[in-house]
Amino acid sequence: MAKGILGRKVAMTQLYDESGKAVPVTVIEAGPCHVLQLRSVARDGYEAVQLGFLDKKRPKENRVRSRSSQARRSDRGHVTSKLNSKRARRRAAAGVQLPVKAECEPKQFIREFRGSADGLEVGQEVTVEALAGVKAVDVTGISKGRGFSGVMKRHNFSGQRASHGVKKVHRHAGGTGMSASPSRLFKGKRMAGQYGNGRVTVRNLKVVSVDQENNLLLVYGAVPGPSGAFVIIQETNKVG
Repeated sequence: MAKGILGRKVAMTQLYDESGKAVPVTVIEAGPCHVLQLRSVARDGYEAVQLGFLDKKRPKENRVRSRSSQARRSDRGHVTSKLNSKRARRRAAAGVQLPVKAECEPKQFIREFRGSADGLEVGQEVTVEALAGVKAVDVTGISKGRGFSGVMKRHNFSGQRASHGVKKVHRHAGGTGMSASPSRLFKGKRMAGQYGNGRVTVRNLKVVSVDQENNLLLVYGAVPGPSGAFVIIQETNKVG
């Protein structure tokens, strides 16, 4: 498995390198993460490691338990074997071997990393130290949602001319019609629509610094999403 970890974007700032040049960096709170499950070819058909980041809050008795940020019983059952449910008792009585659980708190952000899980065990804690020595990473997150946007904002169109003859269509896309052949629009035509709020991966970001004491990772440049957004950090496989 390529070296990877889960985290969340803290903010952007700048550092000064040895030559005195200001370097823009993004601060990412990377880990600690718990290994929740290990996928195998024999059991699941593929190999992967499932990591969880950031504990979910336990619901209080006097509050509604339907909030997604609070841990439900099913969330707790995913990470612990101490629920003592009827199903678990029936399976234990039948001699069924129950899977090993991480025995930790339920997590807010759970993702899988494909690849071999050699050297990892369920319940093990993965910290930003796993990225020590890595020179560049790929960061995946959900970009900022900007709603339904026009072509000037979404695709940087120049718009119509601001001269006579252009009547109240200065920010429009212009004509999109095709001729009698093919009499249709081709797929991928740049038009107004949903802008942002999509999965984006920024590749080959240089690792500037790894702060193991505070679980912080500093990478050169910007990463997708607002401050506080969850991100997936993985060692880049880009060559050159």
